[in-house]
Amino acid sequence: MKISSFRVAFSLAAVFAAAFSAKAQFTKLNAAGSTFAALIMQRWSEEFSKVNPNIQVIYFAVGSGTGITNFTEGIVDFAASDAAMTDEQIAKVKEGVVLIPFTAGSIVLAYNLPGLESLKLSREAYSGIFLGKITKWNDPAIARLNPGTALPNLPIRVFYRPGGKGSNYVFTEFLSKVNAKFREQIGRSPSPKWPVGQPAERSSDMADKIKSTPGALGYVELQYADDNQITHASVLNAAGKFVKATAASITASCTAIETPEWDKLAPSLTNAPGANSYPISSFTWLYVRPSARDKHRTVALVSLLNWAYSDGQVVAVQEGYSDLPKPLLVKVLAKVNTMQ
Repeated sequence: MKISSFRVAFSLAAVFAAAFSAKAQFTKLNAAGSTFAALIMQRWSEEFSKVNPNIQVIYFAVGSGTGITNFTEGIVDFAASDAAMTDEQIAKVKEGVVLIPFTAGSIVLAYNLPGLESLKLSREAYSGIFLGKITKWNDPAIARLNPGTALPNLPIRVFYRPGGKGSNYVFTEFLSKVNAKFREQIGRSPSPKWPVGQPAERSSDMADKIKSTPGALGYVELQYADDNQITHASVLNAAGKFVKATAASITASCTAIETPEWDKLAPSLTNAPGANSYPISSFTWLYVRPSARDKHRTVALVSLLNWAYSDGQVVAVQEGYSDLPKPLLVKVLAKVNTMQ
């Protein structure tokens, strides 16, 4: 299934439940959150149920903010988000929270300029665009970075995500780190007040709008851009290098932040050091309780996570996600297996 066609939720293991005898212990795990996580959660549910058919996983792709709310209110067993929960959010979960990264991803600046397959954007350029200061594709701030490129005298059609989205938090955190004017005027937020542009509800909607709108520019997860064959810009990183988002450049950001101890589980990977680091990278997080509401659910969840951080990493790579470096996986699995 293509990411662009994914809309609400999935339940891929239900057919296996009927095949079990009444004596089998069947456990259903409900989860909700990030649309970025939707495809890998779908595949994990499908592949995990082949080896553990008595566990059903249902994931609702409702956005990071709603996923956190559902988790806090006890509606779901775990949640996925592109932004780490804040101390204030964690304090609202009476049973406590275990935060664990399950993949590393990136936000790309995807654009629609027919015939233009390569584009560099500096901090001045992309900050100016989202502040509403740069409005044409042939603006000098863009043209001087792309000599010899025939940039059109075309309005930049900006698209943004509405409030409560994890991608908003990651993108505005990055822009706030690299541009003082952006930090002062908008700042880091899952619900920024954009001065320009039109909204796109889901990541798949963002991809659709960019693909169908000449002159469009928006921010979306790498998988959605690749799945829809949308071009995305090379972005200036902390080392002064223009880097495109790839599995390797995302892993480079993770490695630069987490080495040498590999125990930070850093809430932010944006603007990571290193010549090969893609600067708008982030972990996508799973939120779980240290102990579930009953023993069977805890056992089922620990079983799912142990599989996800071993065989499931191969599946993640097949779907275009970045696998976690092995030293980090060791630390994550140690956290998982403290659950009881």
